[in-house]
Amino acid sequence: MAGVKALVGLSFSGAIGLTFLMLGCALEYYGVYWPLFVLIFYILCPIPHFIAKRVSDDTDAASSACRELAYFFTTGIVVSAFGMPIILARVEAIKWGACGLVLAGNAVIFLTILGFFLVFGRGDDFSWEQW
Repeated sequence: MAGVKALVGLSFSGAIGLTFLMLGCALEYYGVYWPLFVLIFYILCPIPHFIAKRVSDDTDAASSACRELAYFFTTGIVVSAFGMPIILARVEAIKWGACGLVLAGNAVIFLTILGFFLVFGRGDDFSWEQW
């Protein structure tokens, strides 16, 4: 039952993050939809982790080169997701208020993704592979 509560909580926080992103785009004062391109980064973020989990062996080593490379690529994706709205605001493609809402949405979404892997990434009975 604890896994279901965690799943509901993570889906709620994901909805809040996407609400921040949509507010940054859809409010009449801001009126541009360029910040929606950060959705690409949300999709790309877990892919290096999935690849590293499949490729690396399940030894009890403290770290492996494959896992470290996946962390590096994931960090680059997350930093790019935070940098893109700032660059768009800097070149005045979007307003700074929209940039703030998108950055808040980014923080919530990436913390949700992190929470998902912390809760469902262990090898317990209740894992994300069941979904």
